[in-house]
Amino acid sequence: MQPKANDSLPVGIVLERRPIDHPWQDFEWRLIGVLPGAAKIDTPLVLDESGDTLQIHAATLDIELFKGETEGYRANLTSRGLIYVVLRDTDEDDGPEHYEFKPFLATVCPYEAQDYMDSSEERVDVIAMPPDMVSWVSAFIEQFHVDQPFKKRRRDAAPGSWQDEESDKPREKTSE
Repeated sequence: MQPKANDSLPVGIVLERRPIDHPWQDFEWRLIGVLPGAAKIDTPLVLDESGDTLQIHAATLDIELFKGETEGYRANLTSRGLIYVVLRDTDEDDGPEHYEFKPFLATVCPYEAQDYMDSSEERVDVIAMPPDMVSWVSAFIEQFHVDQPFKKRRRDAAPGSWQDEESDKPREKTSE
């Protein structure tokens, strides 16, 4: 199957809640898996509940690939091949269905994930990309990546400087 210029793949986001020994927090939430090709869900589904540990299929998000961002995908695959999942705090505090985090975005572009890491509003968790997804992203890169040659930027002369505007050579200073 040939990748399209703007391709996407739905992935289920699996989160786990575990009890921790901490004075201000009873539980820790963390990303433990992804389900490539998962169906869309309206509410989180409990996958496993044993003791105080809870695993849920929290959401199904689309990982989208864009042909203009292949440099980021390539950087990801040449390092560790990760999926970045952006989690946001939930505001709901109602009943047993309360979950502390809600998946907001899934991406394979480390540059996009970095934008969310720079903010203190979201949390970004990472997990290794399954082999089938690595193949999908690799095929996309192979088809759409175009190397951009490095272009050194030329600085403009500051207004009123002694540098000649018609050449890069400095003018000789004259003494009066």
